[in-house]
Amino acid sequence: MRKSVLTVLIGLLIAVGGISAQNYDNAVGLRLGWGFGGSIKHFFDDSKAVEGIVQFGGLYSRYAQITGLFQIHKPLDDVAPGLQWYFGGGGFVGFFSGLYSARSTRIGVVANIGLDYAFEDLPLNISLDWAPGFAFVGFGNFFGARTGGLAVRYIF
Repeated sequence: MRKSVLTVLIGLLIAVGGISAQNYDNAVGLRLGWGFGGSIKHFFDDSKAVEGIVQFGGLYSRYAQITGLFQIHKPLDDVAPGLQWYFGGGGFVGFFSGLYSARSTRIGVVANIGLDYAFEDLPLNISLDWAPGFAFVGFGNFFGARTGGLAVRYIF
């Protein structure tokens, strides 16, 4: 089964490998950070984008969090074609269940800063970011550690 999925994915990459990914409108993929999840990004123009993140995780506690971000992208073509840095912010809602604590909901705002790279010859992009936030509802108030993540997305 794994070989079949891998073969299909490689075939798709080869089939659409001629797509120039420098300016992309939409991307969807996986995100790893303090937990794992998914990410979808949509560009309104060359510099403005929204990103939606769904994240799951937990070692001593289980959680699911949904985050929505508005981002401003700035090119770093002098460093590497396809590389951009970005900043922005948005909101989140998270649902937590701890091993030694009761269930809780956390709602708040989050800032976001990171790097985004779109491969020139492949319809893939990679981003790495930091996303500190402040919870108005629930535990934690300000949090800056264990935030952010690495996303690998398919561009379409």
